[in-house]
Amino acid sequence: MSESKTILSPHDAHQATEPLQTFELGHDRKLTILGTAHVSQASADKVQELIATQAFDAVAVELCPSRYKAIVNPDLLAKMDLFQVIRKGQAYMVAASLALGAFQQRMAENLGIEPGAEMRTAVRDAQAAKLPVLLIDREIGTTLKRIYHNFPWWQRFGLFSGLLASIMSHDKVSAEEIERLKEGDVLESTFSQFAENQRDLYGPLISERDAYMSARLLKEITENDYQHTLAIVGAGHMQGIRQILQANSSRSPDETIRQLDIIPDAARWIKYAPWFIVALILTGFGIGFQRSPDIGMAMIIDWIIINGGLSATGAAIALAHPLTIVTAFLAAPLTSLNPMVGAGMVAAAAEIFLRKPQVSDFSRLRQDTIRLRGWWKNRVTRTLLIFLLASFGSAIGTYVAGFRIFEHLSGS
Repeated sequence: MSESKTILSPHDAHQATEPLQTFELGHDRKLTILGTAHVSQASADKVQELIATQAFDAVAVELCPSRYKAIVNPDLLAKMDLFQVIRKGQAYMVAASLALGAFQQRMAENLGIEPGAEMRTAVRDAQAAKLPVLLIDREIGTTLKRIYHNFPWWQRFGLFSGLLASIMSHDKVSAEEIERLKEGDVLESTFSQFAENQRDLYGPLISERDAYMSARLLKEITENDYQHTLAIVGAGHMQGIRQILQANSSRSPDETIRQLDIIPDAARWIKYAPWFIVALILTGFGIGFQRSPDIGMAMIIDWIIINGGLSATGAAIALAHPLTIVTAFLAAPLTSLNPMVGAGMVAAAAEIFLRKPQVSDFSRLRQDTIRLRGWWKNRVTRTLLIFLLASFGSAIGTYVAGFRIFEHLSGS
């Protein structure tokens, strides 16, 4: 690619909040980037105005395929197979995505505009004008997983719990949070309390997505020979994308995209740690029975009561069906000895069987997740909470009961 040159488009006082930049990419190709705020009516109006000029032959948007599908098919959530989501280990990602959407919706309510209005406007008007819509953002699930793997294992629970706490808070959205969202990136706004202090978060959240969207833009423009492309991204990404385009890197867009789509493998010791813990527990049982049947039975009783009790407590906190709570209690002591199956999965399956989510539960997801009580009221999110809290209770129970087994063996 030839050297990029930035041309700042003229602005009047009313347009100052909607930054607009045009880049010459060589070969008579141009890229115009509009920086938007995801809860700004002015941004949505500006998108409509630019597409109406008929000056562009393609429109790129800061959306990934899954978020695009949610826009063009709002009923997509109603088709979700909740049990398959849990069985495939996607419950954490779904819960985090719902929480992020709830945070954005809660902030948007303070401004009286539908969240993501400018992206919806871009998709609608581009399709009406028969212009190709280019999805340039990385899948949100990939971004969340890379954030997760970028953090040391001992900080991951704090990251997830901090996200949920900030989203489910009863406090009114602060002026500072709203201003952050006006800067144009809902993920950065949501994780702002961590982003200020954690470079591990900033990388996959902001800088990687700047590089990803730049590579996607270059790939689409080059392969399809678009002469003038309009890219609509959050204002917070404009500087990063501009710098990357001007850097004229020798790395191919395909190589950049491929590297940034990789989900890092967990450390080998993390994969084997659950099996090692199971081996220690079973060894403890064996030593206990070898010393005395009474000691062995006492260890097993403690294991059942502690592990099952804490998992059942997690399910109860999620307001699970009474039989689901019993299921969690019975399943946890067994599933904790088999890392392939979790107590949360068994409890969630029982809850789905006993109180299967209705179509209305799926259709109300966006509204119910805005308020804390809605997570317990809606059968879909309540099942996710049962999975999360029963799993968490069982995990704590494994360690607490493990220490109790050690106390029996040490004669305490």
